[in-house]
Amino acid sequence: MIRHSVILSLKPQLSSEDKKAFFEAVDKLTDIPNVQKFEVLKQISPKNKFEYGISMEFDTQEQYDFYSNHAQHQTFIQDFWLKSVEDFLEIDYVLL
Repeated sequence: MIRHSVILSLKPQLSSEDKKAFFEAVDKLTDIPNVQKFEVLKQISPKNKFEYGISMEFDTQEQYDFYSNHAQHQTFIQDFWLKSVEDFLEIDYVLL
């Protein structure tokens, strides 16, 4: 199992409509085959600068690679991610 996690902060100048469109596009990533345990989270701790988290799981590296290279994911990056995200940290975990 691979848990793909991204924590992020959005650009402060984004309008509420832009944020809504961003998160609607995030939710559509579940249409890509093999995405499991998908969650979008709001960060509440004052210990870091990030605002949101996105988490999903894949059974195999091949499924994760398929997701990463999928046209819908690539379009999301170009149309929403690059225009909306100020900063992020990506972490991909496997069980010990």
